[in-house]
Amino acid sequence: MHAIDDMTTTLNDLKHIIQQKHPTADLSLVELAYEFAEKAHAGQTRFSGVPYIQHSLATAYRLATMDMDFPTIIAGLLHDVPEDTAITQQELEKEFGEEVAELVAGVTKLGKIKYRGIERYAENLRKMFVAMAQDVRVIFIKFADRINNLHTLEFLPPVKQQRIAQESIEIYAPIANRLGMGELRSELEDLAFPFLYPDEYTWVKQAAAGKIEAQKKIVDKMIVEVNDALAENTVASFSSHGRMKHVFSLYKKLLRKDRDLSKIYDLVAIRIIVPEVKDCYHVLGILHGRWRPMPGRIKDYIAQPKPNGYQSLHTTVFTDDGHIVEIQIRTQVMHELAEYGIAAHWYAKEGGMGTQVPREQLGWLEQLMKLQKDAINDQEYLENLKITLFHDRIFVLTPKGDVINLPEGATPIDFAYHIHTELGHHTGSAYINEKIAALDTKLKSGDLVEIKEDKSRKGPNEDWLTIVQTRMAKEKIQDFLSRQRRMRILDLFSRKP
Repeated sequence: MHAIDDMTTTLNDLKHIIQQKHPTADLSLVELAYEFAEKAHAGQTRFSGVPYIQHSLATAYRLATMDMDFPTIIAGLLHDVPEDTAITQQELEKEFGEEVAELVAGVTKLGKIKYRGIERYAENLRKMFVAMAQDVRVIFIKFADRINNLHTLEFLPPVKQQRIAQESIEIYAPIANRLGMGELRSELEDLAFPFLYPDEYTWVKQAAAGKIEAQKKIVDKMIVEVNDALAENTVASFSSHGRMKHVFSLYKKLLRKDRDLSKIYDLVAIRIIVPEVKDCYHVLGILHGRWRPMPGRIKDYIAQPKPNGYQSLHTTVFTDDGHIVEIQIRTQVMHELAEYGIAAHWYAKEGGMGTQVPREQLGWLEQLMKLQKDAINDQEYLENLKITLFHDRIFVLTPKGDVINLPEGATPIDFAYHIHTELGHHTGSAYINEKIAALDTKLKSGDLVEIKEDKSRKGPNEDWLTIVQTRMAKEKIQDFLSRQRRMRILDLFSRKP
């Protein structure tokens, strides 16, 4: 994704990437911000020995590759000025305006998230989500800042390497995922992986090396055949290329597959990009007409997008030689959304004006703000946070075809409470994909779930508290059980001796 080395970024590199995307853009403010930051950071160096301004440039450059609006790119250049120099926010506002100054202030307020006991940790996470709720662009700047820090991690002491790598995988990557920024999430994980789990990283790299080379040859041959098939069927304006699976993503998948590499079919996959949605389905039909699809491996994330907005068609087919290849089909817009997530809504317009993200895409952030108010203590806040933010999300379907968004690991009971409290309380049995299933079954994305109500049931069992995953379900069950206990006590007191 990088056109240049993070440690040798220049002002010309930054101007060039902006001009590539916006040929008529006025770059005078970028030049002014660079000169301001260079002067402010004069004499400061990084652990690597390079001048500090390199970090500012690399941060701004990353934001420019994401096609962020001008205020965000300018704030990227200036993001460390108030924290590391004598220059105040008021001075920044005077020079660059209120919007840029507010973005820089948002980054400065976050400071550096460090694990210094549970109270400090929870407080810092709260700060991050408050800043994001005020202006989500703050987190884009933090992502760009963190990516550059990870590129220079080798120059830091081991203790700092571990801390930054752990934060990147456990905090920043899940947030990027929830914002739909898939490529950025993977980059954060891949850069942090060798520092956090060096032995596991070495094992994955060595185990996958030969297999990747073999898979790459199969995919390269398949791409030629796919291109021929699409050209023969007059599919216009398509592009296709191989996509290597990210190392940390491969590692997590191997853990789920008993470390068996032969069970991984998408080490190298083919990605086909077409102009419109109808072209995606047209291409899928051509592929299935030419190659036999693998049962159970066709996923339509266009009709049913992932909870973070990701859209694409996925299929896995058998090649003529009997090999297995995964193919992803999407439009250019879907591709940009898969890479940049909601940042794609901030594409810089001529004149530097960006667009706002639709509020519905940040609904989960509002949930996080509610968590902060409702949590009894820091431990509960962090536990709820793990479920709301750091679990992957799944979507399941009601019998009417409505899509329900739940955390990974959710059960039919969670589903029932999501539909209606009374349905949850009187859950009798569950059907998943029209087959009866145990109430503690872990639901999977795409499952069709139906709950049969048991009118004779008096309410939830206490055991359900160990089964459910969602905060909502736990609260509803606890409220019901508490009411029952109070009623029993009142009944005892009301009885005459």
